[in-house]
Amino acid sequence: MSAVAGLEAATAKNPEVMAPLIRILEDLRETARFAGREDLNGRIGMALAKLSDPRVRLVVVGRPRSGMSTVVNSLIGAPVSVTDGNGVPVIVEYGPESAAVLVKSTAPGRTERTPIDPRGAAAALAATDGVVRIEYTEPSPFLADGIVLMDAPGSTGDDHISWSMIAAADAVLYVTDAGAEFDAEQLERLDRIHRVCPTVVCVLTKIDQYPHWSGVQQRNRDLLDSAGLGLAVAPISAQLHLDAVADGDYHRDIESGLPQLVDHLRDFVVARADVVARDAAIGDIRLIAGHLEGSLRTEQETLRDPRRRAEITRRLSLARDEADQLRQRTANWQVTLVDGSTELMADIEHDLRHRLRSLVRDAEAEITESDPATRWKEFAADLDARICEAVEENFVVAHYRSVELCEQVAGKFPAHHRMPPLPDLRLANPGEVLEEVAPLEPLESGKPGVTQQFLSALRGSYGGILMVGLATSLLGMSLVNWYSAGAGVLLGVNALWDDRKARKQRRRAEAKVAVARLMDDVVFQVGKESRNRLRAVQRALRDHFTELATEVLRGADEVLRVSSEAEGRYGHRRAERLAELERHLDELRGVRGRAEALAPF
Repeated sequence: MSAVAGLEAATAKNPEVMAPLIRILEDLRETARFAGREDLNGRIGMALAKLSDPRVRLVVVGRPRSGMSTVVNSLIGAPVSVTDGNGVPVIVEYGPESAAVLVKSTAPGRTERTPIDPRGAAAALAATDGVVRIEYTEPSPFLADGIVLMDAPGSTGDDHISWSMIAAADAVLYVTDAGAEFDAEQLERLDRIHRVCPTVVCVLTKIDQYPHWSGVQQRNRDLLDSAGLGLAVAPISAQLHLDAVADGDYHRDIESGLPQLVDHLRDFVVARADVVARDAAIGDIRLIAGHLEGSLRTEQETLRDPRRRAEITRRLSLARDEADQLRQRTANWQVTLVDGSTELMADIEHDLRHRLRSLVRDAEAEITESDPATRWKEFAADLDARICEAVEENFVVAHYRSVELCEQVAGKFPAHHRMPPLPDLRLANPGEVLEEVAPLEPLESGKPGVTQQFLSALRGSYGGILMVGLATSLLGMSLVNWYSAGAGVLLGVNALWDDRKARKQRRRAEAKVAVARLMDDVVFQVGKESRNRLRAVQRALRDHFTELATEVLRGADEVLRVSSEAEGRYGHRRAERLAELERHLDELRGVRGRAEALAPF
């Protein structure tokens, strides 16, 4: 990208403030070279690049299809990022004219830069293999404040491109849509991002598509606070902003939330660029200095007393063996996790069915005691309330049982390892889970009409008149007489009474069938939501402890390698090497002191 074009943008960072931090990192680079920790040079180089760049590097990350590219285009005011998920990073900086450069990989470690028409960037990306990134210059007021905007490829995993961009950034925008709250995987990734880059803003997109976005925003804030992150959550609609700009509708643009996000970035990122860069650099310095001090002290202990070398090596070997056993025990904790998850899902489903069966029994008893047609609406409302209460209690049980499962799996590992953040399974609004459940069916056998009652009485009275009339005709009386008429009236009333009883029994049977169907629907819908949430817990535990076992093994191997190499290299000039180690440890203490002096109180 053209460096000349970038110079026309404002410089957000004060070089005089950055200079002491740059000198500290240069000193750490020398110490890392002395300690043989070449693996730290990349981290030091990224930290130096951030401090040396007078602009603010703002990277946009998130899951695929979350609206990242639309957010970038809205912030810039131009279609610089392709929204079809091509997986190619986009870097945009200020320039007097729109221009684009396509960077392609031609050989390992070599790239080729080709200027292209900015309007044809999408076609160029689709038709070209080996594209590394695309670089833009745009005369955008947002970029003119001293911002370089980087759009990382959408990802749900640990792709090196996104993490390298996050490590090189001064601030991160984490984009997620307003359709659902953060899950355990997103909270874990936000925690890792925050450790790499302390300045993170969560952007809740597509609020125009989800009417209940404010509830999701509040829930995300609560989840972030529970995880100890305390990040801002900014709701926006990038598409609403683009439409408002096209129509010149200022009030609609304010409704989109994008102007408020831009103001937040200007006030808390750009205006505080020195503080943001200083905090990130001090965090990098602490981390790098800690790694270097650990390596130097391990080597110092090894060289100071050769008789302790066997003990140190034995300790390190035990640590590596423990890590090996930890990874070998993966199958054991995975069996515990799988068995526990299966048992947990079965128990929670049984608990839900038990609660609903109790409701069914109570409902049937209430139906049997009275005519359900007289207060069917009130009965349905009361039953819905009791179902919501039962579902809420079921999810509370699921939450506490999932915590117990986490503790059981964690018991397979050393006690000093931290527990992973788990999603809260408790329901704030059970009605959201039950939205897909159809309401209680109306009763078909309602109160009979006058015509139906008259016909029932007529059918009963006809038999009475005919039967008694025939009997009295033998005595010489007419077919219709006082006796046959009285019998007709009695049998008609009896037939009407029997019809009413039959209709009431039929209504009770229909009511019980309607309740049973409702409960089946509740079990189906709630069971699906419960299983989905419990599977999220299972995935969070699986990913966390797999990564934990790998990290422990890698760290033990690295420390053992450094210790063994140190004894092999410097055993013949131990005193000279010890003096050098002590000098560099003193320098590290001085570096830490200089960094802490620059840290805010």
